[in-house]
Amino acid sequence: MKHSDFAIGSEFVTTSGTWRCTDIGTRTVIAIKVSDGEDASWFRGPPYAVEEMVFDENDWGGCWPDQAVRDADL
Repeated sequence: MKHSDFAIGSEFVTTSGTWRCTDIGTRTVIAIKVSDGEDASWFRGPPYAVEEMVFDENDWGGCWPDQAVRDADL
């Protein structure tokens, strides 16, 4: 994915699971992992009850807009 492909509130997938974008910086994307089966209330925020993870331009190549695109790419 490219920086412009991310939108706050949208979800994307990596090899480790599904993530929801919570913030977009100039060169970073911040997201929470929503595929771990936690209580859905944990994903309401900010603040969030789960850890936010920073994705930078080195990580975006390992992000896909959905599972079907990821599977076709791998």
